[in-house]
Amino acid sequence: MNKTFCLTALLAATLWLPYPATADSQPAEPATIQANAEVLKQLDFSERQAFEDARRGFIAAADNEPLLNPDGSTAWNRAAYDFLDQQPAPDTANPSLWRQAQLNNIHGLFEVTEGIYQIRGMDLANMTVVEGKTGLIIIDPLLTPTTARAALDLYLQHRPDKPVVAVIYTHNHVDHFAGVRGIVSDEDIRKQRVRIYAPEGFMEHAISENVIAGNAMTRRAMYMYGTGLPAGPTGHIDNGLGKALSIGALTLIPPTDIISSNGPQTIDGVEINFQLAQGSEAQSEFMLYFPASRVLNTAEVTSHQLHNIYTLRGAEVRDANRWSRYIDEVLEQYGPRTDILIAQHHWPVWSQDEARHFLSAQRDLYKYIHDQSVRLMNKGYRADEIAERIQLPDSLASQWNARDYYGTLRHNARAIYQKYLGWYDANPASLNPLSAQKAARKSMEYMGGIDQVIGRARQDFEQGEYRWVASVMSQAVFAEPDNQTARELNAAALEQLGYQAESGPWRNVYLSGAMELRSSTSERAAGAVATDLLQALDTGMFFDLLGVRLNGPKAAGKHLVLNWHFTDTRERFRVNLQNATLTWLPERQAEQADAGITMTRATLDAILTQQNSFPAAIKSGEISITGNPQAFLQLMSLMDDFTPDFALIEPVSD
Repeated sequence: MNKTFCLTALLAATLWLPYPATADSQPAEPATIQANAEVLKQLDFSERQAFEDARRGFIAAADNEPLLNPDGSTAWNRAAYDFLDQQPAPDTANPSLWRQAQLNNIHGLFEVTEGIYQIRGMDLANMTVVEGKTGLIIIDPLLTPTTARAALDLYLQHRPDKPVVAVIYTHNHVDHFAGVRGIVSDEDIRKQRVRIYAPEGFMEHAISENVIAGNAMTRRAMYMYGTGLPAGPTGHIDNGLGKALSIGALTLIPPTDIISSNGPQTIDGVEINFQLAQGSEAQSEFMLYFPASRVLNTAEVTSHQLHNIYTLRGAEVRDANRWSRYIDEVLEQYGPRTDILIAQHHWPVWSQDEARHFLSAQRDLYKYIHDQSVRLMNKGYRADEIAERIQLPDSLASQWNARDYYGTLRHNARAIYQKYLGWYDANPASLNPLSAQKAARKSMEYMGGIDQVIGRARQDFEQGEYRWVASVMSQAVFAEPDNQTARELNAAALEQLGYQAESGPWRNVYLSGAMELRSSTSERAAGAVATDLLQALDTGMFFDLLGVRLNGPKAAGKHLVLNWHFTDTRERFRVNLQNATLTWLPERQAEQADAGITMTRATLDAILTQQNSFPAAIKSGEISITGNPQAFLQLMSLMDDFTPDFALIEPVSD
């Protein structure tokens, strides 16, 4: 891989495959068995309506064979989760999460009502198919082309063969658009056989969320989604929001039609009322109402769970107050006219009364967390204290669709604090603390040395104090990363926390950490390159990315001014390196530049997708440089490469 520029790792999002587990999982400890048994007493597990709702309208299941990508790799293997048929939940899983995992395992093609169908359980999200006058309207073509194609094929096996005439992206998260090339081609768009609809701001947010902090998010997503965990009762069972992530290329075809205001649109003879929900669950999102069918599709604004106000992979905190208001708006406007409520995750709500009850609970869930977190914040409580104190009222806590399967009350409450007050808790001791590794070493020293700490931690582990043991053993690992005894005890505590977790992502995070603590290797294999997303980068975003890749210490004392000209797009940029900082302005050219770089945007796209490189393009004449060519090469030599394989459960090595 050429060292002068490597961007693709930043947009291989969720496709980097962590190494397989190399150590056996341990059984549930007595304290975990007891904790999970208590869950059975707290909730009404005799309630089976959700299972009836999830199976209603079933037409057919897909073949049980794994779905393969064109290169022969496995894109999706639903059969790996057949163990979920087991009743009751094993000791190594929270019974509430196990129940959600069983519901998410109900898969296949389902009829919602005449002319509206869903394919569920073939990726993290659902694909919805609406039958139009001449063809099919596809809502959210899943995460990868292989699963999208298989989902459409399953539909076509049981319904009249019609072409796809429209695609709707409900929002800017990749599991709702990145499979589009499995069902639509560039030629379809060029010949206007297919139109693609998306909310205002879709392209900006679809690309930007995966670029600037994309490498860090990708690494953290491995933990959140448990992509390295084997499926099984001691490993991956569910993500709460859906079963799992499919694996394959991330694709994107830009929308042809942008929805920028609320109101009706007619697509292939089907009237759809669009209701924008910008800045709620996603920065760019809308919901859809079908008046002829009296069906409301809430996209991902509602789901059968508590969603993330803050996502563990890392992202900007979402506005829970605004989120609640959007739900209230559709409840008020469409509640009396909705007979069926569907969404792009989970299963339908099948009656008007239940739909209104569901929307009310979802509305109040996000508003309650927001308001009560802010109330406690204004009484002086810190984020960790708020997370310990806040409790849902029984009227919400007793509802299955308000449980912690994806987001959790604890980490969402911390997110509200973060949104308003940031990371600083106002305790002066928190203002400039020691680094984690230095603090860990001093803590071990103060506690009498790491061996004594491990001895005490073993006693606490036997008492079931896994939260504390995980915390103190994490410090031990940071103090002495090669201490295998500390690593194993840390892993054991994380594992028990994973077995107890009601949240799919919490379970995945805990078990992924345990796996990596026990593993003897850190090798990881790269997944498919997200070519479409890379090529969709705004040119200015390319320079922003150069800025965050600039190695500041190496750039100290250097001053370079470069003029860039992209001949096919007629874009010009002035790029300035000064004070170890890279800045740029569009539609500018410096009079006294060190060098001028001329190329096409197509050449840059080829470099971004590893089909070319800067040196090769210079040699071939695809890039011409006036002035001092060394100025350009010097700038490129100051760039760091990012790969999503850095440490999370121990110090990052220099």
